[in-house]
Amino acid sequence: MVRRQRRYEYSEEDRAALDRLDRDFRRSLLSWFGRRTRDRADLEDMVQEVFERLVKRGGASELERQNLSAYVFETASSVLTDHLRKKVTRHSDAHEPFDQNQHGGADFSPEHVLMDRQQLARATAVLLELPERTRVIFVLRRLEGMRLNDIAKRLGISVSAVEKHMQRAITHIMRRIDFE
Repeated sequence: MVRRQRRYEYSEEDRAALDRLDRDFRRSLLSWFGRRTRDRADLEDMVQEVFERLVKRGGASELERQNLSAYVFETASSVLTDHLRKKVTRHSDAHEPFDQNQHGGADFSPEHVLMDRQQLARATAVLLELPERTRVIFVLRRLEGMRLNDIAKRLGISVSAVEKHMQRAITHIMRRIDFE
């Protein structure tokens, strides 16, 4: 596993303290974090963060405390809290990993970008030709992915009316696309 690069320069004494911490607490911290989070990829980083915080707080002299184990796990608790808070604020569960097969074949040449912009402008113009309510229903269903029942409740109309508006929108779009 690749560890995060350290941003700080440590003295020889601090490096020795880091080595001691690594030797004495790495396994137990990995286990402790592993029981509290599903992020297996982040376990090593969190352990390293605990060690760095301990050394930065007081250097090697702080690590000579009598109740070092409690201090280590108190720091681990703080690291875990920070990790979970960042995960929530950054919406990291919503991120999708890069997949070369799915995301890698995009053509970003100027010609391709121009053609895409022109197609988008044509599609927008066709949508703007629709009556407002029909356009709103089409956008809610096709672009926002809302269910027909939810659209009907939101607009205060029947599901049947939503279906008719959708059919009207699709028919209009298909006719306009056929002519262009």
